[in-house]
Amino acid sequence: MVPTTFYVLLSAVLFTIGVLGVLIRRNAIVVFMSVELMLNAANLALVAYARERLAVDGQVLVFFVITVAAAEVAVGLALLVAIFKSKRTADIDEVSMLRG
Repeated sequence: MVPTTFYVLLSAVLFTIGVLGVLIRRNAIVVFMSVELMLNAANLALVAYARERLAVDGQVLVFFVITVAAAEVAVGLALLVAIFKSKRTADIDEVSMLRG
């Protein structure tokens, strides 16, 4: 059996990669993927702690987080497609001004 500490460390590494992706990258699609990576890192930690405690509460919360993440992706990609149609770019710096 793998200790919970390993799962939490993996979760922290994945979350850090996601934060770096959000802060460093300028492509909106990469930023969305980084946010999803951060949400999945939180899910991994929740499931690891739920398994350690032998409780289902963490797994139920993970179900709701996955549902919210799916809604975020649907709305975010719809906005990205609409912005791309008008601006012809997915660069965050170029679409920060939404006028014109």
